[in-house]
Amino acid sequence: MTDMNALLFALRPRQWTKNLVIFVPLVFDVKLLQPEYLLPTLLAFGIFCMLASSVYLVNDLLDAATDRLHPLKKHRAIASGRLQPRTALLTAMLLPALALPAAFSLNLMLGLLAAAYWAQNLLYSYRLKQIVILDVMLVATGFLLRLGAGVSLVQVERFSPWMFICVGLGALLVGFGKRRHELTLMQASASSHRSVLQEYTVPFLDLAINMAATAILIAYSLYTFSAPNMPANHLMMLTIAPVWYGTLRYLHLLHVSGKGGAPEDLLFEDRPLLATVVIWALSAVLILYLA
Repeated sequence: MTDMNALLFALRPRQWTKNLVIFVPLVFDVKLLQPEYLLPTLLAFGIFCMLASSVYLVNDLLDAATDRLHPLKKHRAIASGRLQPRTALLTAMLLPALALPAAFSLNLMLGLLAAAYWAQNLLYSYRLKQIVILDVMLVATGFLLRLGAGVSLVQVERFSPWMFICVGLGALLVGFGKRRHELTLMQASASSHRSVLQEYTVPFLDLAINMAATAILIAYSLYTFSAPNMPANHLMMLTIAPVWYGTLRYLHLLHVSGKGGAPEDLLFEDRPLLATVVIWALSAVLILYLA
């Protein structure tokens, strides 16, 4: 693998799918087809991808030693020695130097949210990920900052705060699920890879996962008929079924199949889960735009 290929691998482009949250306000405020909102949102997506990749590089630089102890993360470009730390550091500095001015050029609020996202994730990589429970809550906060960035680009008329609740709960569910997978995968050596794992137990994580899953199912169900941006005919309630199935499918993969380490990989590897997400997204768009 060449240095450039190794760098591209270290940027983790598959994880850029997390930044699709930025498009949620655009879609749910029924402005997807308006270029004056779509184009800035596309630019913001690129900005957050650059910031996220910068954080991934910093995280991999800080965790290179412990990543070598992990059965999967030992293959990361820096931990495996395929990417020179100097190259990674220079790229990690260059990306925000380009992305943050671009964010402020779009609007002040987007710039502030982008800067907060980048700063929070740097603090997370350096120290905060070692604080039990807060580590997962900060991951969820990152998704809320992305969602807020999307809101800042759209002159919101009907977007509901309910979506912040649903996105936050979904992020908590996946975050605790990832911790559970790491804990069971590493077993006795879990704390040597990520010290915060010694503060977790499988029963506690199962409780947190069940709480988050229950809360998101209730919150989304209420959202479909009580939010002001929903059609008056309540057709959006039809999307409750794929959300329930998708949540239960994720729990099945986590508890029965022993998966859940990398949510972005899980989404593309599990066809039923991917199909459910596609069905939900298409159904929501058709109902919002045609109902």
